[in-house]
Amino acid sequence: MYQKVVLENGTRIAVEEMPAMRSVSIGIWVGTGSRYENPDEAGISHLIEHMAFKGTARRSARQIAEAIESVGGQMNAFTSKEYTCFYARVVDEHLPIAIDVLADMFFSSLFKADDIDREKKVIQEEIRMYEDAPDELIHDLFAQMVWSGHPLGRPVIGTMDSVAGLSREALLDYHQRQYCPGNLVLALAGNLTTDAAVSALRPLFEGAGAVSPDNRTRIPETRVAKKSITKPLEQVHFCLGAPALSQHDDRIYTLQIINTILGGGASSRLFQKIREERGLVYAIYSYFTAFNDAGLFTVYAGTNAENLNDVLELTWQEIEQLMDSGITPEELARTKEQIKGSLLLASESVTHRMHRLGKSEIIYDRLISPEEVLQKISAVTREDVLSLSRELLAPERLSITMIGAINEAPGRLPWNR
Repeated sequence: MYQKVVLENGTRIAVEEMPAMRSVSIGIWVGTGSRYENPDEAGISHLIEHMAFKGTARRSARQIAEAIESVGGQMNAFTSKEYTCFYARVVDEHLPIAIDVLADMFFSSLFKADDIDREKKVIQEEIRMYEDAPDELIHDLFAQMVWSGHPLGRPVIGTMDSVAGLSREALLDYHQRQYCPGNLVLALAGNLTTDAAVSALRPLFEGAGAVSPDNRTRIPETRVAKKSITKPLEQVHFCLGAPALSQHDDRIYTLQIINTILGGGASSRLFQKIREERGLVYAIYSYFTAFNDAGLFTVYAGTNAENLNDVLELTWQEIEQLMDSGITPEELARTKEQIKGSLLLASESVTHRMHRLGKSEIIYDRLISPEEVLQKISAVTREDVLSLSRELLAPERLSITMIGAINEAPGRLPWNR
């Protein structure tokens, strides 16, 4: 059972009661991320997420961790391009502890100057680690190329220089601008009642006046481009993709089916053709990212430099076949069942249910229920798949970024012949 309560200051409380469970998951969702940072603030959302764990007026960093772990709970946080989340999962009887700790971190983090300096070094090491992982780095490089000059093209973590330049004053200013009631969702799922949740949260979160940040941003302009970065690696890693759909485009359910069929798992066309039948890659997959007003559809693969041309050719053949012939009725039915099964299995987790609540409220200001998703997926037709494939994956829309020991990058790509 899902219920939503909006406090007078605009803070939203979303609750899903799951009385058959013994645990509760709670998340504080803030509608901010790297997209809403000024150029000189790049990485500040991510740094603030880290700093929330470094101590409050009541608790040291160690006491924050011990408060949750001492009752067998788990706590974490993450920052994305459009939202940030701090969350915990505990046995139902310990929900008051989780609420108290998260609220303490949210409202009373100290942001000590020496802690900030130390954590900036930690994040710079995280950046170095990331740059040593080309199979992860390539995705950011692709976004930077396609959305050059736009905040969506910047890495969430920031850069070495931008992180080094962040001051305590900048963190406090950004925190005040973004961490405000109208930009806040409290999501809970598990063995609890809505009345009990609201009674516990209202005294902590209703105090401040109704304030919302000005997070208006421009729609990114997408470039079609090709970029090769030579680096002494054992493999060449590439991302091939095109601009896709925003979170508010109802065809995103059709795109989910396209993604599942093309590269969404071990039974997908790309995996079967290029890895299983030809043995040319270890990893190959597709995915899509959707934001408030833009999106990307991407294929990733890593392969030996000698096999690069073959992998690109085979990848294009599968995309071309999808645009030419679409999918069979059997493929469509099987894919719908695959998506349905994955969704229902994930829904047995209270943390997954909390994440669905929080993300839905932050993005849509309402719950997108599993039942609604399944209904939209069920309504997708073969004609929908064929039409959207031809629109999104047309060769003139495709861009590619490659990194690795590229002796001779492909001059004429298969889709440009």
